[in-house]
Amino acid sequence: MTKRVIKASDIMQEKHLELDGLATVKEALEAMRREDADVVIVKKRDEHDAYGLVLLSDIAKNVLAKDRSPDRVNIYEIMSKPVISIEPELDVRYCARLFNRFGLSNVPVIQNGKVLGIVSYSELVLHGLYELMD
Repeated sequence: MTKRVIKASDIMQEKHLELDGLATVKEALEAMRREDADVVIVKKRDEHDAYGLVLLSDIAKNVLAKDRSPDRVNIYEIMSKPVISIEPELDVRYCARLFNRFGLSNVPVIQNGKVLGIVSYSELVLHGLYELMD
């Protein structure tokens, strides 16, 4: 029996939001609402830089809980950087293991230095596991 492989590129959410690190949390929240996104990829400043990641939980913990103004906080101040990323060819089983081992909830899919999409638990379970059950 052949092992069925579902790749990250098969399940990733291609539509994603990328913003400059100087964007304010307010601007990020407005863009997230407009684009129906839960994650912001913070763009690289140059080819030697790394991508950053801002989750809603980062905003809740570092802005809301600390009573900071979303107008005065830039997303580079609260982002995680560098991000752990995956290749598009990675088997979703390894994606799930990576999430578990490092406590991740979202990872960008990056190839040749370009973000292609994002994988979250939603994609892993609702698409990856579901397709493996067929």
